[in-house]
Amino acid sequence: MNSRERVSLSLNHQEPDRLPVDMGASAVTGMHVNTVYALRQALKLDSPGTPVKVVEPYQLLGEIKQDLIDVLGIDVVGLGAPKNLFGYRNEGWKPWVTPQGIPALVPQAFNTDPEPNGEVLMYPEGDKSVRPSGRLPQGGFYFDTIIRQDPIDDDHMNVEDNLEEFKPISDDDLAYLGSEAERLFTTTDKAILGNFGGTAFGDIALVPAPFLKHPKGIRDVAEWYMSTVSRRDYVYEIFERQCEIGLKNLRRVFDVVGNRVTAVFVTGTDFGTQNGPFISPKAYRSLFMPFHKQVNSWIHTNTQWKSFIHSCGSVRTLIPDFIEAGFDILNPVQTSAAQMAPEELKREYGKDITFWGGGVDTQRTLPFNTADDVRRDVSERIRTFGPGGGFIFNPIHNVQAQTPVENVLAMFETVRDLGRYPII
Repeated sequence: MNSRERVSLSLNHQEPDRLPVDMGASAVTGMHVNTVYALRQALKLDSPGTPVKVVEPYQLLGEIKQDLIDVLGIDVVGLGAPKNLFGYRNEGWKPWVTPQGIPALVPQAFNTDPEPNGEVLMYPEGDKSVRPSGRLPQGGFYFDTIIRQDPIDDDHMNVEDNLEEFKPISDDDLAYLGSEAERLFTTTDKAILGNFGGTAFGDIALVPAPFLKHPKGIRDVAEWYMSTVSRRDYVYEIFERQCEIGLKNLRRVFDVVGNRVTAVFVTGTDFGTQNGPFISPKAYRSLFMPFHKQVNSWIHTNTQWKSFIHSCGSVRTLIPDFIEAGFDILNPVQTSAAQMAPEELKREYGKDITFWGGGVDTQRTLPFNTADDVRRDVSERIRTFGPGGGFIFNPIHNVQAQTPVENVLAMFETVRDLGRYPII
């Protein structure tokens, strides 16, 4: 059984030969570049000092190359537009050293010149003539967004200001996606996770628009969250327009990638916190569900793709609504949050939605406990989520910097040793 078949069976709640594994197919299922470097060194894939590409500059995620995919038994690869969250292309690689002293390669437009206080500022589209949109603190592990909020005049609000980044996909991007989809489909046997963008209504990572030189509209994080109540009609109209544009773009994307893609990342809007949901079911149904339903309905009517929602935190009370909205996949399955007990999630929702993630606790166990603790945690998750399919193994969100490499190895070794069906 190849990877594509393995993932497809599990997404359809059937048991393949072994658990499918994802690492690096999206910006929320990857690994920090420091940890990728340590892992490659431990596996003797590189000589000491060989740099690792930073393929997602905002979170400093490292490239999961084909040799690492092969060694770890990874079954999913990602397909996305060529520009990153800062609005420049991942190309023209140049050397850089992370604040922790790890050798890396970064895109040409990545600013590697530190400020006098040691922080590194990042600029939209790499243009230093405008205000920076990201800040890597001295000694930090990833960038913080710099809020660039102009004064808001409630008497002259313009929905177009929050639609600047939502526009028809370019012919160049379509050509790139079509070419990459064909390459990945024909040169690998991996399932492809599409990361096309344009349908993540209210994703707070995107609201401040670190990729825009002069963002207009509501771009402050706190202001946006308050606006979902205080300016609800305005936000609803933004979503209506975004959805219209997003659906047109999905149609054009499908024309070039077709059903080579297995699943598509629809939204990364977080609806949970550590201790409870960020939004009530009633508010979700009123403001977000109408647009999620439109997108998922189009996907299920016109493609064979599965629909992927990323939402951190405690979202148990919202899962029935996610299912009603048409989502096939829930990620990251933050079992360390309140009311997210793995056994209960699998029992109540395991036949209706695939759990993509939740394979190990990345808040405590993976970064701070022993390798034996990791093995126990991973084995419990396999026994809980694995039976009956509907489980793609991935940690809870990205593997962070300074995670002990022996713990990462223990995680993958346990999946290899215990992840074969039938799971005992």
